[in-house]
Amino acid sequence: MLMPYESSIYLADSKHAPYGEKSKDRIIDLSIKNTEYLLDKGCKLIVVACNTATTNAIKILRETYSIPFIGIEPAIKPAALNTKTKAIGVLATKGTLSSDLFHSTANLYAIGIKVVEQVGEGIVSLIEQGKTNSPEMNSLLEYYLEPMLNADIDYLVLGCTHYAYLVPQLVDLLPKHVKIIDSGEAVAKQTKAVLVDNQLLCVQKRKPNFQFISNANPQVLSSLIGEKFDATYLDF
Repeated sequence: MLMPYESSIYLADSKHAPYGEKSKDRIIDLSIKNTEYLLDKGCKLIVVACNTATTNAIKILRETYSIPFIGIEPAIKPAALNTKTKAIGVLATKGTLSSDLFHSTANLYAIGIKVVEQVGEGIVSLIEQGKTNSPEMNSLLEYYLEPMLNADIDYLVLGCTHYAYLVPQLVDLLPKHVKIIDSGEAVAKQTKAVLVDNQLLCVQKRKPNFQFISNANPQVLSSLIGEKFDATYLDF
């Protein structure tokens, strides 16, 4: 583990998911509300673990609060720099694909690269219903991947943190040469770097405490995080 002594709170705003279909003002309001809750719990750093919330709200959050915020955005840069076929796919929410940050990143790094954008409508809802491994999900993924494969992509960028749960299915559906990129590892490394830079990293050897909180069905979150942890319900 990169940060073996850090405790964390995972706040799943499942009641209001998916964010990708909401207006920018609504996304900002929800992000502020969630931030206030985490600050009340004494958090020293917040990872905005949602591509849509990052692209629409993180600038406001950084201007409003003094603690560090780590954002998540589609990893277009490594895909664009490493593609051999000069074609990459991006599977993301409507809110992410329509954001200024997404388009500025794509315009900066994907010059001369064919970027096949696909709104993953319905994917988050199925995951939140506990239907990650379902015939409905498989059919949806096949439908969304078809235009990307027709364009001969060799990288698939996952532009929503929910989509990381789909990697095993995507591996089965994609040709062997297509690489899947999500931002999880990069975010963890950036989080540690920011904690170190701000002298916030816990170096005291202690057993960390992990809390998983959902404002919808906590059993769904528990099934996603595995048998080692249980999620609790909180109406927020």
